[in-house]
Amino acid sequence: MTDLATAGPRPATGRGGPATAARTRSRVSPGRIAAWVFIVVVLIVTVFPFYWILRTAFSDNVALPTDPSSLLPVDFTWGAFERALGLASRAEAQAQGGSGAAIDTPLFLRNSLIYATVQTALVVFCSATAAYAFSRLHWRGRNTVFNILLGALMVPAILTLLPNFIFVRDIHQLNSFTGLILPGAFFSAFNIFFLRQFMLGLSTEVEEAALMDGAGKLRIFFTITLPMTSAPIATLSLLTFINTWNDYFWPLLVTNDDHARPLTLALGVFKQSSPQAAPDWAGLMAATMIAALPMLVLFMVFGRRIVNSIGFTGIK
Repeated sequence: MTDLATAGPRPATGRGGPATAARTRSRVSPGRIAAWVFIVVVLIVTVFPFYWILRTAFSDNVALPTDPSSLLPVDFTWGAFERALGLASRAEAQAQGGSGAAIDTPLFLRNSLIYATVQTALVVFCSATAAYAFSRLHWRGRNTVFNILLGALMVPAILTLLPNFIFVRDIHQLNSFTGLILPGAFFSAFNIFFLRQFMLGLSTEVEEAALMDGAGKLRIFFTITLPMTSAPIATLSLLTFINTWNDYFWPLLVTNDDHARPLTLALGVFKQSSPQAAPDWAGLMAATMIAALPMLVLFMVFGRRIVNSIGFTGIK
């Protein structure tokens, strides 16, 4: 009884007690604050160019030079998007501050869609078949050939532009979708390496059972291996589509009119075609936003899939 009477009250460990306060202090540490500040700064630096594109696109091109440092659109208007989409006549475009130069955005969007879609489908399919041969089939010299293939990762892409251009010129496919797509449609060292690493981690039990049941290698590839590799294939498809959509220099070499010219190249031509006047910055930014919007949507929808697939694949 004496011990119970003389023992003071025990420190509270519930809500509002010292334990909770210590946990709160540990959560709000200088390192955590510095990390959040760094993340916010990086986010602002990353997002601000997109905001500036929107701000310029919603501005009046005539009033834009009067307040170039304004963070808000100068004389808000939808005219730039109307000009970029071809909804405004030449007289209306000039009245809105446009240069009068035309850009057929729907046509160039169609060209970019054809170029990026066909290129992505071909390069991903060919990479998947090559990765299957390097990971699931056993043949003499397999590892030697794969090591030679990895050497292609160390070759800068710009070194292949001139040989590819000469090849496309010699087969008379300049200024065509075939000339755009053909040189890069059947080989991608990174894609092959990426898919091979994933396939090496797949279980062979299902494939061995299919072999015992009489299935051939091609049937196993299409009915078993490809479905099991759907996640990395989707990731590579998205990355390849984005890279092809944003490609500029190769289309600049092999196209010279609007028949096969993608939107990225058309934007540069549109800027240079202003007839002795100031560039239509508002219209150019509106067209740029239209070109970037599909990629932003793809990243928002499939961004987590990309991160998870790359992290799961690893390097084996």
